[in-house]
Amino acid sequence: MGRRPARCYRQIKNKPYPKSRYCRGVPDPKIRIYDVGMKKKGVDEFPFCVHLVSWEKENVSSEALEAARIACNKYMTKFAGKDAFHLRVRVHPFHVLRINKMLSCAGADRLQTGMRGAFGKPQGVCARVAIGQVLLSVRCKDSNSQNAQEALRRAKFKFPGRQKIIVSRKWGFTKFNRTDYVNYKKEGRIVSDGVNAKV
Repeated sequence: MGRRPARCYRQIKNKPYPKSRYCRGVPDPKIRIYDVGMKKKGVDEFPFCVHLVSWEKENVSSEALEAARIACNKYMTKFAGKDAFHLRVRVHPFHVLRINKMLSCAGADRLQTGMRGAFGKPQGVCARVAIGQVLLSVRCKDSNSQNAQEALRRAKFKFPGRQKIIVSRKWGFTKFNRTDYVNYKKEGRIVSDGVNAKV
């Protein structure tokens, strides 16, 4: 039997149900890599940043996150070059989905309990996403800004619900506006710290 479609689990109805010592036997999430591309490139290399932002409150399966990551990575690698961007998946699937397995073979009626003891077994994992939460972020050079936006547009098709592509006013993945960052850099008030920067 295959996986139950993710549309069955799209609404956030229950409380968060993470993997724990009480909730065992949880299958591994499909998505394993959260940073793709030139993740070691310094903060000064990639000033442009664009986000894919969720416009709905919903559950996003780990399979959808992995599919979006692959779609975005493929497009950027082809049109911008594999060392011209850094893609980061900003949500992690910690919420465990359950399934109350029903037997459908002959003679199942003696084994089956129907809705008696209907607390299901773990079936998969998903990320609980709020409105305005960032799903994916890409940082690159200004020359590749159109490619980054197109890559995220293609990644949008892998998710349920509505998403928006928002061009960030910040410098890369930092918290500083682009004009502020340039000024701070001139004044020597800012220290680069890997992909980020601190005052």
